[in-house]
Amino acid sequence: MNISFDLPPTQREKLREAADRLGISASELARAAISDLLNTHDDDFLRAAERVLAKNTELYRRLA
Repeated sequence: MNISFDLPPTQREKLREAADRLGISASELARAAISDLLNTHDDDFLRAAERVLAKNTELYRRLA
């Protein structure tokens, strides 16, 4: 899938600088960042939700 969007000049420059430091293209860095966001966001949310549910199990039981 190809996605196209415009970045503000300051973000475009930061992306280019970060990609240069890593020795990859800006599009490769953007692809990796999106992939990381999509793969880790769900895991982080699930861990946080499980922690909250476990912490409040007794409260939820009493409210039921």
